[in-house]
Amino acid sequence: QVQLVESGGGLVQAGGSLRLSCAASGSISSIKTMNWYRQAPGKQRELVSAITSGGSTNYADSVKGRFTISRENAWNTVYLQMNSLKPEDTAVYYCHTIISFMNYWGQGTQVTVSS
Repeated sequence: QVQLVESGGGLVQAGGSLRLSCAASGSISSIKTMNWYRQAPGKQRELVSAITSGGSTNYADSVKGRFTISRENAWNTVYLQMNSLKPEDTAVYYCHTIISFMNYWGQGTQVTVSS
């Protein structure tokens, strides 16, 4: 089992930056990939970024060049650095992983970008 706890959300003006953190505990050695998702009001949850144990990363087109995902070597913490934030980035952000076909989600952290 893995427990995920996000932090770092808040209210920021357009053009500003935030860094989200996802603290993982439990069987973190079993993690292969960690993902950041977001869900805006009235919209489906969407994948924002992912990072693998080998360090490969990918990003949604909407955040490429603005967001950077990174992690500590032992998966203790995964970060999402968000720069040049836009009002459309407003959402609840969740970290997520899959271990042995089980989905694990954090409780989410709210990001609000004002125009």
